[in-house]
Amino acid sequence: MGGASVWHIATHHAGKWVAATPGAGFAETAIYAGVFKEGKAPPPWWEQLLYRWYDATAYAPNLANCPLMAYSGEIDPQKASADLMEKTLAAESMKLDRLIGPQTGHKYEPATKKELEAWLAARFAEGRKWVPAKVQLVTYTLRYNTSDWVTIDALQKHWEEAEVNAEIIDEGTVKVQTKNVAAFTLRIDADPLPLDKTHPPRIIVDGMEFVGPEVKRPWKVSYRKANGKWGVDNEPTSKGTHKEPGVQGPIDDAFLDRFIFVRPTGDAMNPSVGDWSKAELERAIREWRRVFRGEPIVKDDKAVNREDIADANLILWGDPASNSLIGKALSALPIKWSKQSLEFGSAKLDSAHYAPILIHPNPLNPKRYVVLNSSCTFRMGSRTSNSLQTPKLPDWALVDLRTPPDDQSPGLIYDAGFFDEMWRFR
Repeated sequence: MGGASVWHIATHHAGKWVAATPGAGFAETAIYAGVFKEGKAPPPWWEQLLYRWYDATAYAPNLANCPLMAYSGEIDPQKASADLMEKTLAAESMKLDRLIGPQTGHKYEPATKKELEAWLAARFAEGRKWVPAKVQLVTYTLRYNTSDWVTIDALQKHWEEAEVNAEIIDEGTVKVQTKNVAAFTLRIDADPLPLDKTHPPRIIVDGMEFVGPEVKRPWKVSYRKANGKWGVDNEPTSKGTHKEPGVQGPIDDAFLDRFIFVRPTGDAMNPSVGDWSKAELERAIREWRRVFRGEPIVKDDKAVNREDIADANLILWGDPASNSLIGKALSALPIKWSKQSLEFGSAKLDSAHYAPILIHPNPLNPKRYVVLNSSCTFRMGSRTSNSLQTPKLPDWALVDLRTPPDDQSPGLIYDAGFFDEMWRFR
């Protein structure tokens, strides 16, 4: 994806790079794809919220410790992405360094390319500073939760801006300020450590002062907020089902790791749901080949073994009667599903006409997902531009099957939303 991928990877993983040099591409979805142009129906609220998963503009402050030089052809329409990032960074009191190829379209101008290569060579010669004194980490999801020596372990609310500003003030003091963060970890592996080894440092978190751990490699400490107050967290992975890094949704997140399409072998409770689910599975296999150029693993429900449960996200197709794994998981999922009705939150629907789509920690292995009746939520209607290949559904959706699926949707979306931080219906 060229420049678009560099904008994304640089801003979302800013603590990894010696330097980044985006060339063109797009830095966000809404403006580039013109989703709000006159005459177009605006996307539903959850799809707009999910732009915060990918948009580089939302993560731009993370570039504080990532040297970046943007290149644009002077007459390239995709110069707009760097223009937008320049304005976004300026609002954060940061400057975007840029090189412009004079009277050049969507390509590198030879002389300017040499300037860019010289700049990049100088950054390689300097190397990456692995323990910057200041770290600014902004995110909207625990999928992107680390920069340099700061990791966010839990959010107060997903898809709202969360931020940690951490600074090594001197060899004996570390100061941390947070926003929308419920837990975080500081870890420094560098040798020598930038802290005084003769005594533990002071750590100030949102004005609360703590005595840090002994200064030795690796130096690590975690904090968690409870009842509005910070405390040292000796077990950074909290007990119970909760959103955590890598198990936080939305539905499309399940396809960033190994997954298995689990095909039902039994009879559906309602033929309408059985036929719809079968067609959606066939479409998912077909479109995975077209878009991702891979062959998805498909297994019958009865063939899924202990290793599959341990190592893969399970994409379960069918209903509790047709797919034995849905039947086993159902009691731990936030829905009630019988031949007569489908109950979710305050909704009680006729299960002959409605079906659920959702993502949830697998009750048999909470470190992995189960997904009901969905592959990636963008469909072939998004093939006109990879800027449109963003999530179209959040953590859950209820589908009215009386409206046939098309290249945009699996049916009429009756309702959709996000689970809370404990994977409960919000």
